Amino acid sequence: MAWYTIHATAVRVRGRVRRPARTVAAVTAAAAGLVLGLGVPAPAASGHGGGEGVPAVTRAGLDPALVAGRGAAVDFAEQEAENAATNGTVIGPDRTAYTLPSEASGRTAVRLTPGQYVEFTLPRAANALTVRYSIPDAPEGGGITAPLDVSVDGGHRTTMTLTSRYSWLYNQYPFSNDPAAGLLHPDWWITECGCVPAATTPAPVIEKPFRPSHFYDEQRLLLGKRYAAGDTVRLTAPKGGGAAWTVIDLLDTQLVAAPHIETHAANVLAFGADPTGRRDAGDAFDRAVAYARKRHLKVYVPPGTYQVNRHITVDDVTIVGAGSWYTVVKGHQVTLDTPAADGSVHTGVGFYGKDAADGGSHDVHLSGFAVEGDVRERVDTDQVNAIGGALGDSTIDGLYLHHTKVGMWFDGPMAGLRVTRTTIADQIADGINFHTGVTDSSVSDTFVRNTGDDGLAMWSEKTGDARNVFAHNTVQTPVLANGIALYGGTDNTVTGNLIADPVREGSAIQVGSRFGAQPFSGHLWITDNTTVRSGPFELNWKIGLGAIWFYALERDIDADIQVTGDHFLDSTYNAIMLVSDFPVKDKYAIRGVRFKDIRVDGTGTSVLSARSAGSASFENVDARGVGAVGVNNCGSFNFPASGSEFAVNDLGGNDGGGATGPWLASWELPNTITCDDRPPVVPPRAPAPW
Repeated sequence: MAWYTIHATAVRVRGRVRRPARTVAAVTAAAAGLVLGLGVPAPAASGHGGGEGVPAVTRAGLDPALVAGRGAAVDFAEQEAENAATNGTVIGPDRTAYTLPSEASGRTAVRLTPGQYVEFTLPRAANALTVRYSIPDAPEGGGITAPLDVSVDGGHRTTMTLTSRYSWLYNQYPFSNDPAAGLLHPDWWITECGCVPAATTPAPVIEKPFRPSHFYDEQRLLLGKRYAAGDTVRLTAPKGGGAAWTVIDLLDTQLVAAPHIETHAANVLAFGADPTGRRDAGDAFDRAVAYARKRHLKVYVPPGTYQVNRHITVDDVTIVGAGSWYTVVKGHQVTLDTPAADGSVHTGVGFYGKDAADGGSHDVHLSGFAVEGDVRERVDTDQVNAIGGALGDSTIDGLYLHHTKVGMWFDGPMAGLRVTRTTIADQIADGINFHTGVTDSSVSDTFVRNTGDDGLAMWSEKTGDARNVFAHNTVQTPVLANGIALYGGTDNTVTGNLIADPVREGSAIQVGSRFGAQPFSGHLWITDNTTVRSGPFELNWKIGLGAIWFYALERDIDADIQVTGDHFLDSTYNAIMLVSDFPVKDKYAIRGVRFKDIRVDGTGTSVLSARSAGSASFENVDARGVGAVGVNNCGSFNFPASGSEFAVNDLGGNDGGGATGPWLASWELPNTITCDDRPPVVPPRAPAPW
């Protein structure tokens, strides 16, 4: 749920965001100095380490010891390509948008030309692997395919067919698959010229392709046998393969258990489902679901690939697969003859509860299968998500969701959903969104990588979300927007998560009064999370964000908000930011946020950047490697003689700092104006044990 302009409010509707054009008046205001600029820092070294011949296992590109107990408990080992043996070229690190290394895990990857390889040493036994990669787009867009040779210990050989069909987006929101397209919205303000092109004489020349992004995809492979720790996996871009280059970001390896079998169940094969994927199995799934409900049985989907090109409606039913590596439900995107009532112009594979307006669905349990979609463009009216609708008192466990628009988009009111142990990868938009009145629900031990919008979101549009928990999840490389985003709500909790490498127009954690959300009320607890390589440069505002940032756009933020036990590592700009939109800076404030027991290890600029009226308290916030003044306090930019409109309350135990001295010095308290629109940027060193 990205896209925030300083002078216009985006409106998000069901499963989508509509964005208004920037007005000429907005540009005039920007020219008057309301948009503040800041340069992009030089990239910092990734510092992954690992001795020669020793498998360097990481989590989000970090030494696992730095994030112990945080993030999803996954059953694979992550190995970054730049730590492996290769005769290719390491690219990065780079934290600027629209580049291949900036979207790589750890901001670094390996580029292979035909004939080159990267070779990984297995850290433990494995029989399956996932390759995260990028290959070029077709010159006219739409993607290409190219082989990647896989060998294990020089013996087992197979070829993966890589594709760029689901990557390479261009242009302004909601993006294009055409690299030669002109501006989608010439009446919007753009950073590249600092202007509204349609209102500028002479018209600016915009380089094409304009804003390429979403470069990566991933592919899974069962190896057919178990290999031991110490065996080597070599990935080779073969000569004559059709791709001028292949970028390998990382390899995940794991030991997949034998297929799960359900004997006393409604087996979809008995109802005509084709496990080869040649014939559509949608009707067979419907028949199996109807039969299982009548007989109070589970539905079992045995190993195979099942073609389903529409939604399967689920209510009061359990659907169990053989495991997400074995049972794959895969569909084509289908263009509808006429738009659906909800505005969709396409349909595709997905498991959907009934609409909340129709009472929603209840007692739905989905586990042990993959959903492979066919979504290559962002059409915000489309309901082409892997899981959707309203699912109350339900569970989702052990799924793999790939190539859909949103992994899971829930439209409430609904209550009592539990999402666990699920992987969501390569989405065009969000990973999971709790939208409108989702209550008493949770997401845990779920791994989200390469979303085109917020990784995990709670969006209290019209009706507030309440008493929800996002706990022990990993969110990596959201290309647009935030790792975890909270838009209004009551008594919600975000705890124990690991968020890494947000690229643009967002950061690791956001608390925002925007998109028509209900106010924050009760409490909001953000505890024991770790962020790394976040706090990126904001391309529209031309300032650096915070790894965690609070944004008052449409109303005050003044609930009981506690940020406790969080670790902000290697922040490109700030660790913490509180900001209000400039046109409403004297109307809305952010008040009373409490920060306690925080560790800040490396900032390009400040620990705290305050660009709003309001207040915050700090207790036992320890910082090191701070690149600029510890507190960059601009308040509401009125600069009154009485001091900043933002007050900092020192509750004690705030230690450490950087080259400029203690991060929280007495002279900065409570509201000394220390505003620097362009603080010097010192690329932080790699995180280390505290």
